[in-house]
Formats: sequence, C-alpha cells, structure tokens
Amino acid sequence: MGRIRNCSANIQVTKLIEILGLTATLGNAIYGSIFLVTDNEKYGQKEAKKAVWLGFMSLLMMTLIMQVVLQFQPSPDDFTQSSLETIFGLIPRIALGSIIAYIISQYTDVIIFSFLRKLFPSDGAFWIRNNGSTMLSQLLDTLIFTSIAFLGELSTDIWLSIFISTYILKFLVVSIIGTPFGYMAKRITPLDEK
Repeated sequence: MGRIRNCSANIQVTKLIEILGLTATLGNAIYGSIFLVTDNEKYGQKEAKKAVWLGFMSLLMMTLIMQVVLQFQPSPDDFTQSSLETIFGLIPRIALGSIIAYIISQYTDVIIFSFLRKLFPSDGAFWIRNNGSTMLSQLLDTLIFTSIAFLGELSTDIWLSIFISTYILKFLVVSIIGTPFGYMAKRITPLDEK
C-alpha cells in the first residue's frame, strides 16, 4: 500500500494547491502517510528498512516505465500523449528528489525511531517515538525533496511556501493524526501469530 501511495504522490505533487494562504503540493500530504509504515513496533528496524527499499524500487520502476512510455509514437487517434507528457515530463526531477529524500529520510526515521525506542521503551511512550522520529525525518524529507524538485523551477517565495506547507501538512497528517492509528496497529495481531 505504501508503494502505491509513493507513486501516486509523485504524480499528485505536480498539482499546486493553496492551504491557509500557503502554496502547497497535493501529493505531499499523501506521501507523508508512508512514514506510518516505517514506525514499526512489531517487526523492528530490519523489516522497516525492507519497506523503505520496496517503496524506493516501486518509485524507480514507475519513473523508468513512464519515461519509456513517453518515447512510443502515439497513434493518430491517441488523445493522451500531451497529458502524459505534461505529467510525466516533470516526473524525472520530482522522482529524483523523491528518491533521494525518501531513502535518506526513511532511513533516518527508522534509526531515530529505534534510538527513541531504547530511550522510551514503554508502550505509553509510543507517541514520543513516533512524533520525535517523524518530526525530524519529515523535516529532512521536505527540505531535500522540495529543493531538488522545485528550487530553481519556482520562485524562492513559492518554494519557501511549498516547503513550509509541506512540512506542516506531513507532520500533522503523519504524527498528530497518525499516532492513534499507530497505537491501534500495535494492538493488531497478524494472522500468522493467532
């Protein structure tokens, strides 16, 4: 599920929206929910890193496939080529920013979460681990992604607005709203353990 959100978020990030007077990208709010997958209490750091690499590979494959798709000569009856070029023509720079930000921030999230788990091991401290690791890794993710994807393409004011709104959205969605879901997920017993 996280891999699908990652790929769709890279398409949706091309749409600029306005939230509370700040320019934002639609896809970044969706992408932020991926961090819920890597704050893994049940299976640990090794399995969380596997999830990071699966997400990375799906993003890479989607980007490569769509670049090949754009190279095919469209039929005279085709009506989608220009739309695909508009969306996926932007994707290489967005994908590069996303890939670099994804790997660095997800690994950072896993490492910080594991470190905080040693400092705050009780079940009641999950919110500290979840919010602490996400707050730092989302800041890193947002800085790397928005810089590679948009710096130089958009004005500095718009880039800064996107950076701020993206960080706020991702932190709110993932940490604040996501923490109760993290507690619920901790209580679910996988089928193979029943």
